[in-house]
Amino acid sequence: MLNLLGLPVEASAHAAEIDNMIVLVHWLMAVMFVGWGAFFVFVLFRFRQGANQKASYTGAKGKVAKGTEIAVGIVEIILLIGYAIPAWATRVTEFPAESDAVVVHLVGEQFAWNVQYPGADGKFGRTDIKLITAANPLGLDRTDSDAKDDITTINQLNIPVDRPILVHLSTKDVIHSFGLTEMRVKQDAIPGMQIPVWFVPTRAGDYEISCSQLCGLGHYRMRGFVTVQTADAYQAWMAGQVRELNATR
Repeated sequence: MLNLLGLPVEASAHAAEIDNMIVLVHWLMAVMFVGWGAFFVFVLFRFRQGANQKASYTGAKGKVAKGTEIAVGIVEIILLIGYAIPAWATRVTEFPAESDAVVVHLVGEQFAWNVQYPGADGKFGRTDIKLITAANPLGLDRTDSDAKDDITTINQLNIPVDRPILVHLSTKDVIHSFGLTEMRVKQDAIPGMQIPVWFVPTRAGDYEISCSQLCGLGHYRMRGFVTVQTADAYQAWMAGQVRELNATR
């Protein structure tokens, strides 16, 4: 589904801000493309061999070209300082309080996304690389009191609509990139680092998590899914996960 700009539908609170910046940048590129194209055609005609029998080594002089370059530079500075830097700063310095957000750990690996939710205690359980198995890809230590009620899923992230989502992103092996196109979210997962990224989903529905970084031969099939639900539907889903967890004990 596309919006009026031809971009994927906006599904997060900050998506419109990103789209506006994209539109402004593309308008600038369009003006520069037409302008430089017209200038190129003018140069081909103005400095053709038939009208310039003798070479001039001083070159063309004029204030228009320099003024145009300065104008383009000013516009680029305005876009950078007025749009790009504030948008970036908001996403990386003004994180929502964890008490107000849904907090999850998302761990990439070749070639899947592993999701860990804290249980009712709101605390993430301990993980141990020695405990990693096919059935326990996160190496969650269920003997840890904080881990007993943790919920884990593979390639499926369920979140409520109109509530801040705080994702602590990491990876077990190589660099991956967490991409949610409709949310206008993209963040690399770097080995040895846990990187926070947040957004507020505004449209219920099903969306795809893509890996936007080539991560191996199976990169093409590293797909996950996000289900954005109403608050009641999210609570019902979480309750179902708790029942399944209790049934396996």
